[in-house]
Amino acid sequence: MHPNQIWWKILGAVLFLIVLNRGLLTPLKHGIVDVKPDRFQAGQEIELDIYAYNSQYNAASELSVFLKPLQKDHHLGKRLMLAASKVEVLSPVQLRAHFKLPEFLPDIVKVSLFSVIVDSPLDGAAVIPAKVIIVQDSIHFENGMLAWSPGNLNEFHQKNKLHFPYRNILVETIRNTFFHVSLWFAMFLLLGMSVYFSFRYLKNPDPEYDLKAFALVRTGIFFGLLGCATGSLWARYTWETWWTTDIKLNMAALSILIYLAYLVLRASVEDIDRKRRIAAAYNIFALVAVIPLIFVLPRLTDSLHPGNGGNPAFGSDDMDNALRLIFYPSVFALMLMGLWLASLLYRLDKIKSHLDESENNF
Repeated sequence: MHPNQIWWKILGAVLFLIVLNRGLLTPLKHGIVDVKPDRFQAGQEIELDIYAYNSQYNAASELSVFLKPLQKDHHLGKRLMLAASKVEVLSPVQLRAHFKLPEFLPDIVKVSLFSVIVDSPLDGAAVIPAKVIIVQDSIHFENGMLAWSPGNLNEFHQKNKLHFPYRNILVETIRNTFFHVSLWFAMFLLLGMSVYFSFRYLKNPDPEYDLKAFALVRTGIFFGLLGCATGSLWARYTWETWWTTDIKLNMAALSILIYLAYLVLRASVEDIDRKRRIAAAYNIFALVAVIPLIFVLPRLTDSLHPGNGGNPAFGSDDMDNALRLIFYPSVFALMLMGLWLASLLYRLDKIKSHLDESENNF
C-alpha cells in the first residue's frame, strides 16, 4: 500500500465507522445476573428468585427454569437437571422459580454446586454457572441420579438474532474488546514495521528509512497509550480498580516506558547521523525486549488478565461468532488507521527535514 494511495485509507475509515456503529449499537443477549437465595437443603421445597439482564420475561410464554449439577466425572452428567415445578414472572427481568428438591443429589459428596438455566422462547436460554449450593444429609448416588434425570427434555431455545453474548462481570464492557485488544494488535504491527525500517537504515543509511521508523514508533506509542487507557477503564469496571499489580499490566506499562525512552534518547543526541544510527539500534532492541515482557513473562505466573497464567482468552465461551464478526474488522481497521496516521507523521517530518538545512540529507 503506497502512502499516496487513497483506497486503503478510505477502507480503514469505513471499517472503523462500521465497527463503531455495530460494536456500540448491537444489543447483548439476555443473561442471568444473580439468584437469591443461593444455599439450600436437599429434600425441601424452595423458591429461587432470578434476576436477569436484557430479558423480556413478561412477554414470553412457557418459561422454563432448571437446576443443573456440575457433573464432570460422570458420562450422564450432561443430561442431569431438575425442572422448576412453577415459574412466576415478577417483572421483565425477574422470575421466581419453585422447586421440590429430591432428598438425594447426583453426587458422591454432601455439598454440591448447581447452575441455574432459564429457557425463554423469546430471549433464548441463559445460564449462571455454579451459583447454587445444595447440601444433602446422606449420600445415595444411584437414587440421586434417578431423581435428577429428566424424562423428555426438549432442546433449549436459541436467540436467532445477531446479539453479543452476555458475560457476567463484563456485561456491556465486552464491547471494549473491539478497541482495547485491537489497539494492541495494531501497535505491534506498527512497531514491527518500524524495526524493519530500522534494519534497512542500518544496512543502508537512507534518511527515508529513519523517518518512516520514527513515524511508526510514535504512532505505536500513541496506540499503546490508548490501549493502556482503555484497559484501565475496563479494569475499573471489572476489577473495581484503575490499576493493579497484575504482571500483564505492569509489563505493558514498562513496555511503553521503553519506547518513551526511545523518544528521549533521540531528542538528546544532536548529531543527526549519530542520532539516526542510535535510534535505529535502540528501536530493534526495544521490540526484542518488549516481546518477552508482554507475551512470555505473564504466562509464567498467575494473572487476572485473559490469556495469561491459566486465564484463557478468545475461547469459545468468550468470543462467539457475533463478536468475531466485529472484532476482526476492528483489528484490520485500526491497523489501517495506524498506518495512515504514521504516513501523515512521515510526510510532516519529511517537509521539516527539507526546511531544516542541518537535517536535509535527501
